[in-house]
Amino acid sequence: AMPMSGKGSSTDQSSLVAAVLMFGGTSFLARRHVRRRHARNDRPWGSIAGPHAAQADSREGAAADSPQCSAVGTGRPPAALSEALSLTSAEVSSLRSRHMSSSNSVSYANTGPLHVVSGRGCTLTDAAGRDYLDTRNNVAHVGHSRPEVVAAASSQLAALNTNTRYLHQNASLLASKLAGLLPGPLEKVFFVNSGSEANDLALRLARAHSMARRGGGTRDDRRHVIAIDHGYHGHTLACLDVSPYKYRQGSELTSYPDAVRRVPCPDTYRGIHRVEAEGLTEEERLEREAEAGRVYASYVERECRSITSSGGTVSAFIVEGGMSVAGVVLPPPSYLKRCADAVRGAGGLYIADEVQTGFGRLGDGCEWAFQYAGRGRHREEEEAAVVPDIVTVGKPFGNGLPLAAVVTSRDVAGSFESTGVEYFNTFAGSPACCAAGLAVLHVLERERLRENAAEVGGHLLGLLFDLKSRSPWLGDVRGSGLFVGVELVRDGTTREPATAEASFVCSALKERHGILTSIDGPDDSVIVVKPPMVFGRGDAERFVSCLERVLVDDLPAASMDRVGRTPT
Repeated sequence: AMPMSGKGSSTDQSSLVAAVLMFGGTSFLARRHVRRRHARNDRPWGSIAGPHAAQADSREGAAADSPQCSAVGTGRPPAALSEALSLTSAEVSSLRSRHMSSSNSVSYANTGPLHVVSGRGCTLTDAAGRDYLDTRNNVAHVGHSRPEVVAAASSQLAALNTNTRYLHQNASLLASKLAGLLPGPLEKVFFVNSGSEANDLALRLARAHSMARRGGGTRDDRRHVIAIDHGYHGHTLACLDVSPYKYRQGSELTSYPDAVRRVPCPDTYRGIHRVEAEGLTEEERLEREAEAGRVYASYVERECRSITSSGGTVSAFIVEGGMSVAGVVLPPPSYLKRCADAVRGAGGLYIADEVQTGFGRLGDGCEWAFQYAGRGRHREEEEAAVVPDIVTVGKPFGNGLPLAAVVTSRDVAGSFESTGVEYFNTFAGSPACCAAGLAVLHVLERERLRENAAEVGGHLLGLLFDLKSRSPWLGDVRGSGLFVGVELVRDGTTREPATAEASFVCSALKERHGILTSIDGPDDSVIVVKPPMVFGRGDAERFVSCLERVLVDDLPAASMDRVGRTPT
């Protein structure tokens, strides 16, 4: 291990600030244990397959061996962290229970919470030194403890970290690069700290644009937002208003605001308009999906007519291009186009929430989920031209650092600016977070991780479809790229959700096979796979193999009476 350099040196400062970012390097606590890697996950950043795999491994190794990166976690822990690093797992749990609200849920609380202390690529390591394959973390977009991200953030922290009232090259360049990844009209960027803040600001922008168009003449309660059932857009009050998913949890939210109109989730498997694919040819299935898209869009069209006919104004239609908490729902063909046309015809804006699915996760040539609709399927040519009025991004943007953004057109931004209200967010777009964002975009491009998502995601879906043909527990397999849902059912005909069984499977994968997954969907019956983008073919094969073992060997003998919900 390299010793820390002399007091006051730049290397010493970089080592210190990077160590404080616990997610950013190998934890000191984890170094007390012998790392054990599974044979199929022994590459430093997952099993990336393809023509550039060997080159990627060599470049990543070089990055990890640089003085800037190797200093992270290899010297003495800073004094400020020595007490924290000395705590046992029992002490960590006790302090959390005593001083943190129980509303902050803990993953796997029903089978023993994980005390994770380090991560690398697609692997997380707990305090006992056990490795877990991470199939659920779409925050560490380019891999846990990615050396390039650690180096960029820590070096910037050692130099300067302040707010955006000052000019800084990182923020300006990152705004330019982000706008360059989006269709032409979307070129004005607002940096924020989280997906919730991004969606909250997007709703404000839509409100300001609606006021500008109407001369500010309509009351707030007449300015409506259309939201999708089971959707989730964040935890601010404004975001909760348009997140029907949260209204099904607890008693905090009991009635929807009058200004929010809900429409059915465009779920073609479990929704109110289903596509029965059994026995259909591919062309017939595609036609049924297109028809479902038209029917689901008709609800948005109907709400637009209802709002305007009663003298109200449509402010916005907000939708996730890939609905995660709804159970991995990708809108059927023609849906987004028809909805956008109706909303714009009523004077509103189309807000695309890309917090969960942005930056190439869906593969298939899509940087954003809103570009997916109909790709490789039955689609009208004009659907490719559907561009949102506002796009929000979050989770993966900073690879764990708080970095998110709202991107919109000059016209919409101008309406907001004309209100005369300054938008200032103390920590948003800080030099260090923007440095991390620049590193994420650099790694995505250099390592061709978008192509990896398409290639490995296709392989994963193929394996799961094969398993579905052999297992009655798998009711549906859906998704694209590294955004995949596996819906468990007790009966393939009635589609009765296997809620308790899904929790059992999730827990068994963790306890017996060292694989972390998550559960979502209206009935908590969908296993959701959205891993870091370095997820490889070997990782996909290991996941499906272990899933089959749990379904075949463990689930039939398990008693569901004592299975508690697995919070993930």
